[in-house]
Amino acid sequence: MSVSRDDFGIAFRSALLQRGASQKFSVLSLIFLALIIFFLDVYGTKFTSPIRGFLNDVVYRISYLSSTPTRFFPKATRNISSFFNIKEENIKLKETIEKYKSLELNVEYLTNQNKDLQKILETEYLNRNLDNIVLAKVLVDKNSPFLKSIIINKGTSTGILKGMPVTVNNYLVGRIVETNYLSSRVLLLNDLNSRIPVTLGEGAQAILTGSGLDKPILEYLPDDYLISEEINVFASGKDGIFSPGTPIGKTNINGEVDLFVDPNQLSFVTVNLISQQKGNL
Repeated sequence: MSVSRDDFGIAFRSALLQRGASQKFSVLSLIFLALIIFFLDVYGTKFTSPIRGFLNDVVYRISYLSSTPTRFFPKATRNISSFFNIKEENIKLKETIEKYKSLELNVEYLTNQNKDLQKILETEYLNRNLDNIVLAKVLVDKNSPFLKSIIINKGTSTGILKGMPVTVNNYLVGRIVETNYLSSRVLLLNDLNSRIPVTLGEGAQAILTGSGLDKPILEYLPDDYLISEEINVFASGKDGIFSPGTPIGKTNINGEVDLFVDPNQLSFVTVNLISQQKGNL
């Protein structure tokens, strides 16, 4: 017979995989074709050869189509598996990139903090007795709409007491109002409860009062005093707490004081221990 048994077997199995009416049609069709080809081989003449060749081509096509899934699906399975592997590797790569970004941000943060510390050391610790000052890190910023204070990581264990002035780069930022063994609270100059006697660069005396906003205001100025811009403001020292001449800020046209140190950007501060000792003498 011209058509191999394997071809018929593959085509027959393919027909069996069909369902319902189509399955019956496929099986009956193959049986019918097989019988025709059989009779043509046995009883055929040269005139029936083209018909037999055509039927052989039909069976070959059916055999090829029925065997196609067995060749296609292993390759498709490998492609799908490769796709998911690439996707998983892509996710891991993105996670690694994010970790490096996080490390880079941490380095940037530590670099900025190191710059702040270096600046403080250069301005406040140079030519001064280190026993009289304490460098502290800001732990908590307790700012609210009107109350402005910070918590630092040093307390009575380092000699800090209530009333001691707090500075940054020799600029006044506030005073200690609460102490614990390992921490303290600093009342900032712009807090509503802050009142400090000050001297303006021209010699006028006033009270620097916290407004609850970013900039404190000047009160109790002489009646005939006209506020102008860019006048330096210093602690007068009349309260016995702050050292006379400690710089605070500059006046503006609105009667406010632009502080030399932004109270919203504090990372490290210095507590002056000796000022309180002088105040108690």
